[in-house]
Amino acid sequence: MNEAATVRAAAAQIAPDLRTPGGTLDKVCATVEEAAGRGVQLIVFPETLLPYYPYFSFVRAPAFSGADHLALYQQAVTVPGPELDRVAALAARHSMVVVLGVNERDRGTLYNTQVVFDRDGRLLLKRRKITPTYHERMIWGQGDASGLKVVDSGVGRIGALACWEHYNPLARYALMTQHEEIHCAQFPGSMVGQVFADQIEAAMRHHAAESGCFVVNATGWLEDHQIESITDDPAQQKALRGGCMTMIVSPEGKVLGEPVTEGEGLCVADLDMALILKRKRMMDSVGHYARPELLSLMIDRRPAATWHDVPKPDDQAPTVATFQSPSERSDSDDREQSVVHRTAHQ
Repeated sequence: MNEAATVRAAAAQIAPDLRTPGGTLDKVCATVEEAAGRGVQLIVFPETLLPYYPYFSFVRAPAFSGADHLALYQQAVTVPGPELDRVAALAARHSMVVVLGVNERDRGTLYNTQVVFDRDGRLLLKRRKITPTYHERMIWGQGDASGLKVVDSGVGRIGALACWEHYNPLARYALMTQHEEIHCAQFPGSMVGQVFADQIEAAMRHHAAESGCFVVNATGWLEDHQIESITDDPAQQKALRGGCMTMIVSPEGKVLGEPVTEGEGLCVADLDMALILKRKRMMDSVGHYARPELLSLMIDRRPAATWHDVPKPDDQAPTVATFQSPSERSDSDDREQSVVHRTAHQ
């Protein structure tokens, strides 16, 4: 950690393009260009922004979501893949760390995936949301802990979680034990109402203070015409409004810059990295304030697999089947019974 460094960070609140394949990617690239013009060194985009968060699954019954689910499959990205190559090239061109939420297609399954590109365009991290929430379980598969790690980037040590993973204290602690300096958080936004925005603010400020790190959080946004295209039911439309809290928080839990809660925009702030040590001098939750002899975390980082190849030990001779006649098997059984009988009476 360079304690003398200052990092200019941005959290982007933008609406996806729900109609045009590739449209959201164009908006992501345009936003990176805009941020570069403002001297941004790290930008965080919302949860599964590319191509879009599956808002339809929150208001529509599964039996009537098949066409929309298939459309999401068709527009989902692969990691790596041509869409993300374009993002990586922009990251390198502007020497900017880019954190993006995508719908990742891995053959027959979709995943809620976070990708982190370093300032030279290298893919530093691909991680999948470990437990999709509520309606999301009909859309995405479960991730594993292989991606639950902090990576060294050109702006510091970065960790990332998506949405309600922030309500899993052990998932957060797994990143805290790896000494993250900048936590990148992503939520869908435009859901549930003001209570969702309030909960996000509380969770982001608490993690910043508890971890002693900066938090850069991005939530998505839906325009009225987009909400109306998802459902014509006024009650369901209400469920797709509010819940936006794009913000940046210091290690002391202080909100930096002006949060974006309505419309599209960037929340930009300068991160004074010296504040991390200032906070941890008082309370290092994975250092002098921890009690590992009393409380500790066990994490299995092995990638989940649907098959396992168990090799035969080299020194184990192959088992050879031998033929025994009925009389031989009878004599053998009698000897075994005799041994058991003698042992029982000794």
